[in-house]
Amino acid sequence: MELQLLHTVAETIAWRDRAPRPLGLVPTMGYLHEGHLSLARRARQENASVAVSIFVNPTQFAPQEDLAAYPRDLKRDLAMLDGERVDMVFNPGVEELYPPGFETSVSPGPIASRLEGERRPVHFRGVATVVTKLFTILRPDRAYFGQKDGQQVRVIQRLNDDLNLGVGIVVCPTVREPDGLAMSSRNVYLNPQERQAALVLYRALCLAQERYHRGERDAGRLRLAMEELIGREPLARLDYVSVADQRTLEELERVVRPAMVSLAVRIGKTRLIDNLLLGEG
Repeated sequence: MELQLLHTVAETIAWRDRAPRPLGLVPTMGYLHEGHLSLARRARQENASVAVSIFVNPTQFAPQEDLAAYPRDLKRDLAMLDGERVDMVFNPGVEELYPPGFETSVSPGPIASRLEGERRPVHFRGVATVVTKLFTILRPDRAYFGQKDGQQVRVIQRLNDDLNLGVGIVVCPTVREPDGLAMSSRNVYLNPQERQAALVLYRALCLAQERYHRGERDAGRLRLAMEELIGREPLARLDYVSVADQRTLEELERVVRPAMVSLAVRIGKTRLIDNLLLGEG
C-alpha cells in the first residue's frame, strides 16, 4: 500500500477513522536517521497501521535556539519511511496545529523543571502541548519514543498517565553510531574535529556505568568522574551532568534504586545530550 502524505488535521482524522487497529504513532521533527527508523520498524511489527508525524514544533524552541536552522528534508524522510512500510505521514504546517487565536498549552509539572527543563524553560511545555495534540488527533494505541531523549520520555509518560490519554508508551533503546555517538538530527552540525570530540559524551556515560558496575554508589563521585573526563576534551563545554532517580529525575546522593545518568555538552556551537540507565531490573 502506498505511503500517504497528509497535511491537515481533518484529513488525518478521516484517515485515522478508516485505519485498521491497532495504530502505532512515531512522533518526529523530521531529518530522520536510523534511530527514528528503528521506532518505525518496532511500530510496524506491533501494529496493523503505522503513522509518523513530521513537524518541527516551534513552541519547544526558545527565541535564541536553532528553530530556523533545524535541518529539514521531507523528500528524503518520505523515501526512508516508505522503505519501512509506514502507512501515513502527518506533516502539518505551523498554522494547522497552532491556528490564529490558539492559546492553550499543557504544563507538565515538576518532572519537566529539572535538567533540560531548567536550562530550556519553555521546552517541555511545547513538547507536552504538541504530543497531546498528536495523541488527540490520531488516538494511537501505542506511541514510540527513543530513550536518547530520556527526560522527554518521562515527561510524556507522566502526561499520558495524569491526563488519562490511554496510549501505550513504548520506549526503545538509543541507537548509536559504531563509535558510540548517539544518533541525533543535530549531529549534522558537527565538523570532523567536533564529531570526534563529541565521543566524550558516551565515554563519560560509560565511565559512570563502569564505576557503578564495580560497586560505586556515591552519585557525587560518579558526577565528578564524568566532569573530569569531559574537562579534558578541549572542544567540549559542559552544561550539566546528572545522576537522578529514573522515575522522578530528582538528583540522587546514592544510587540505591534505578537511576538515569545524563549529560548535556556543547561541542562548538552544537548542544548534545545523552544518557544511560543504571540498575534496571
